[in-house]
This record gives sequence, structure tokens and C-alpha cells, in this order.
Amino acid sequence: MADLKKRNKLVAAEEKRLTVLFEEIADDKKKVVSGLITQAARLKILLDEMWIDISEKGDYELFSQSENQIPYERERPVAKQYNSRDQSYQRVIKQLTDYLPEEKQKPAQDAALDGSDLL
Repeated sequence: MADLKKRNKLVAAEEKRLTVLFEEIADDKKKVVSGLITQAARLKILLDEMWIDISEKGDYELFSQSENQIPYERERPVAKQYNSRDQSYQRVIKQLTDYLPEEKQKPAQDAALDGSDLL
């Protein structure tokens, strides 16, 4: 995993990217969405780190309760966390998109879900 300084830089860069994407949100709503943007940025960076781990080590691992037992495949905890965090990220992006004027909603959501250029 990335060290804290590197992670904070990545989060800040993602916050800037999302702020630009959602700049057309009405001024009276910007205080509300600033927290959503921060949370979305944090989730995105965590998801990217988890994706690297899952890509390198896979979704499943051999697991055994004791050395006398035959190991079996089980889903790695990071894969479960990834799925849960991904759902949270999708919900936050949906909330942000709902604050946009209607004509801007779909393009902003597509761009927010992209962002693969950060790592």
C-alpha cells in the first residue's frame, strides 16, 4: 500500500479532478458536495490500491483452519472489501451527479467513474 504522503497527494489530485467535473453544481449546494467529493476521492484511491493487490494476488486464496486440514479456496478479505467500497463509491458518485443540472448528469458520471490515469 502507498505510504500516507503519497496517498494524500493522490487523494488531493482526485479531489481536484472531481471538483472540476462537478463545478456546475449550484453555489448553495457546494458546501454539501465538498464532503461527498472528499469521500469519493478517498474511496477512489483506496479502490485503486486494492485493485492492484487483487490483480497481483487474485480474488481467492488457499485457506486452512489448521495444518491438519486440507486447504480450500476462499475469497480474500481484500476482494470482499473492494466490492463493498466500490458500491459506496458508486453511491457517492450518483449523489454528486444528482446535484448537477440535468443536461450535465450523464457525462459527469461517466467521467467521474473513469480517472484511471491517477496511478
